[in-house]
This record gives sequence, C-alpha cells and structure tokens, in this order.
Amino acid sequence: MSHKRIPKRKAAMAAGGVVALGAAAILLPQANASQDGGSPATAAPKTLRATDASDLASRLPGLLGDTFAGSYWDSGSKQLVVNVVNGDDTAVARVEQAGGKVREVANSLATLKTGAQTLKADATIPGTAWAVDPRTNKIVVTADSTVTGSAWNRLESTVDGLGAARATLKKSAGTFKTFVSGGDAIFSQTDAGGVRCSLGFNVTAGDGTPAFLTAGHCGVAADQWSDSQTGQPIATVDQATFPGVGDFSLVKYDDAATEAPSEVNVGNGQTVQIVQAEEATVGTQVFRMGSTTGLNDGTVTGLDATVNFQSETDPSGVDTVTGLIQTDVCAEPGDSGGSLFTREGGAIGLTSGGSGDCTQGGETFFQPVTTALAATGATLGAGDQAGDQAGGAGDQQGGAEEGGDSIGGDASAGAVDPSQAAGDGQEGAGTETGAGTETGSGHHSSGRRH
Repeated sequence: MSHKRIPKRKAAMAAGGVVALGAAAILLPQANASQDGGSPATAAPKTLRATDASDLASRLPGLLGDTFAGSYWDSGSKQLVVNVVNGDDTAVARVEQAGGKVREVANSLATLKTGAQTLKADATIPGTAWAVDPRTNKIVVTADSTVTGSAWNRLESTVDGLGAARATLKKSAGTFKTFVSGGDAIFSQTDAGGVRCSLGFNVTAGDGTPAFLTAGHCGVAADQWSDSQTGQPIATVDQATFPGVGDFSLVKYDDAATEAPSEVNVGNGQTVQIVQAEEATVGTQVFRMGSTTGLNDGTVTGLDATVNFQSETDPSGVDTVTGLIQTDVCAEPGDSGGSLFTREGGAIGLTSGGSGDCTQGGETFFQPVTTALAATGATLGAGDQAGDQAGGAGDQQGGAEEGGDSIGGDASAGAVDPSQAAGDGQEGAGTETGAGTETGSGHHSSGRRH
C-alpha cells in the first residue's frame, strides 16, 4: 500500500489508474488456453492457463490420495505435471482426464515430509531452509553464507543421511533475513527506531472492519502503523504470527469508514485488481510488489518451506518459520509484507524474507495468503468486494467522488510494460511531498480511501 491519498479535486488526474482483470495482460501475455481433445479414457494432457493449473493442483490430493506426490507447472508446454507414486491405470486416467500430465516418481509426499522432520530435529541451524521441489521430487536444502564450520558439517551430514535420492544441498551467497528496514512505505516508530514494511493486501476482518495483511515480523515489531514517515498512525495490529507456523499480521484501520480497495499498485499510476486468493504452484510466474524495489517477477520454486532465520533478539537463537512459499523473485529490506500475486489478479503471498538482493538475485520466501486468511478469519477486499472474491473486477474499480480523499481513479484498458514498471517503481520509491502525501510509482500495493 502506498496509502497514496489523492484529494478528490485531483482524482480526475488519476483516471486510468486502475487496470481491470479484463486487462490482465498488463504484466505478460496470457498463456494459451486450448484444450486438446481425446475421450476421457484416453485424454491427452491439456494445455492450461496458469490459473487453471493452480485450480487443478488444489484438487489433486482429493483425486489421487496417497498416490499423489506433488505437481508443478511446465511453462514451456503449458501443462500441469503431476507426480504419482505407484500409480495404477485408474489413477493415471484420473489425472489425464482432469487435464494433467502424469509422471511416475520414487518419493511419496509422506517420504518427503519424514525427511523434513529429520531436518527439523537434527539441522535447525540459523541460515538454513528447506522445501519440497516437485520438479526433482526431492527436498532442496539451502544454506546461506553464515553456515560454516561445524554447522555446515552437521547440515551436510544430515542431508547425506537422507540419501541423494531424497534430498539435495546447495549454498546461497547471501544471508537469510527478514526484509524489514527503516524508511518510507508503511511506518512505525519503536524504541529501537523507525521500522518500514510494505502492505500486502487489503482485507475485511472477521468483524466486518477494514484491515490489511502484512508480514508477521512487522506486526511483532510494532503495534501501530502510518502511511507516512512522520504521519499519525492509521492502523493497529490485531493479530501477528512470527516465528512459528507462518509470518503474517492482520492490521486493522483505525477509521472504520476507511474504504480499502482490493488492488495492488504496480507503479506508474497503474493498479491490478485482486479478485481471489490462490494456492501457489511450483513453476508458475508470479509478481512481487514492495516499497523498496517496486515490481519484480520470478517463479515459484518450492512449497511448504521451512526457514531458520537468525533470531533478532537472541544472537545464538533461531526464528523458525514453516509453511512458506519459496521463489527466485528478488527482494530487499523494506519489502517485507509486500504482495505476491499473479497477472490474473490472484493473491498468492506476503513477503517474508530471504537472501540476496535485486542486483545479485537470491531466494525469497512468502507467507501463503490462503493460510493467513484462514488463520485470521479475514476475507480479501473491502466490504462488498469480500463476498465476491472470484467475481469480475468491474465493480471494484475506484472513481473520483466529491467531498473527501481518494486513491486510484477510473478503469483503463491501458497496458503496463512489467520491466518498465519495475524500473519506475525502484526509482520512484521513497519520494514524499507535502504532509502525509506520498508520490512515486514504486510504492507497493493496495491503497485506501476515506
């Protein structure tokens, strides 16, 4: 949220600021959506759009039971590849009939989860992470640059004990850290100084009041948040989880009359309508918006990731977070809490932390939005939008109204070049003009209206 507050007399200048779902090509050309023929019994794998693949992936455990061993999106063939263990003809037929491409693998999900439990018991070391990669049918274990000496030997021994067929170990040049920093975007003042994070998605809390989701470590760091570095608080943390089973916060707007549109600001006055929460699928392309680095894109590389951050309060301790999404999207301090989404308007995740930066690259981990919504009892969008998350975006577009403040503007069919938007976002982030008003296209996500 860059809570970009635009007086209504200026709202007309923001016309064209909202890109509807129908103009989802703002980010990348749509994947082909052709459906190959064949009878149900002999159906060939279908080419799917990424959103359709995500829907299918979420249904596979129910279709296949214990034979299901994960799935991933093959962007080249535009097919969902489905891993099956000991799959009989019936299981294969079910997958193909649903549109997936079957691949026989050796490791079941239960086997991989047992391996993850061994890592948790024997190798919970600061600077390590692991996630299931369905493309290799293995657990990929990553160690950052701080893991050396006896810690490295311990980790390497544990991974070797799992066997090369079940786990693999790699080294990261960076350091795993949460991406919180001091500066602009959403701000809070603490005894230790200023804190800056990024808003993820506007939501409606379980009690019907407007709120937003951000990273849990941001909510733990401070209770109250402002939309300008020197402004008064506008929102208060209601729930925060970090470390443990996630990294998410529900932050309620202090003004119950706040209108919090379901959209992500991607820079240059353009916004993407968010219409539903979606599960991540390995191999799919995703976009991240953050207050430091603006718009960046990459690919989901792992699911159900465990990350062992160095504890901020105990130099010898570790803050372990489970259930995260692993990606190769870059991020930097201040991007924490920012939006991870698809070009079709699916809310995927909230930026947690990782290694590297947007110059060298690295791994970045995200809190799944679906888990955060379920845990907090919130729903995506504001008021009337929350009841129809999967509906069209037309009714969600903001307009200029008389007598108050507004963000965004009328709908536009204009397209955004993602590389240009990302560059503009980084250049524009952090520029402030006037009291409580922020400018610059790099600010990170949904705004609010009074």
